[in-house]
Amino acid sequence: PPWGTLNAINLQTGEASWKVTLGDHPELNSPEPTGSESYGGPIVTAGGLVFIAGTPDQKIRAFDKDNGDLLWEASLPAAGFATPATYTVDGKQYVVIACGGGKLGKDSEDVYVAFAL
Repeated sequence: PPWGTLNAINLQTGEASWKVTLGDHPELNSPEPTGSESYGGPIVTAGGLVFIAGTPDQKIRAFDKDNGDLLWEASLPAAGFATPATYTVDGKQYVVIACGGGKLGKDSEDVYVAFAL
């Protein structure tokens, strides 16, 4: 490990700004997250939050875009093998993820989960 990372690249220099382990294989009982493959990309909000799901551990996470610190994570009803989307309603911002699962032996679902920011 790590078998999967989330990386921020400075497009002016080509250098990595930060790199963090993304995802986990809890069945391995590792004291640290193992990282995992990801089937979905991140989005970045104007406020500097990087949201990504995409991992088979059925979590969505928010990272700080400046340093890669994990700020928040939540469990999903199925793996969110998709890129999150963001939208606003009446001035309130939301992040939504399609939780379909179905890959890598994960159960299939047909659920959308939205979080208010």
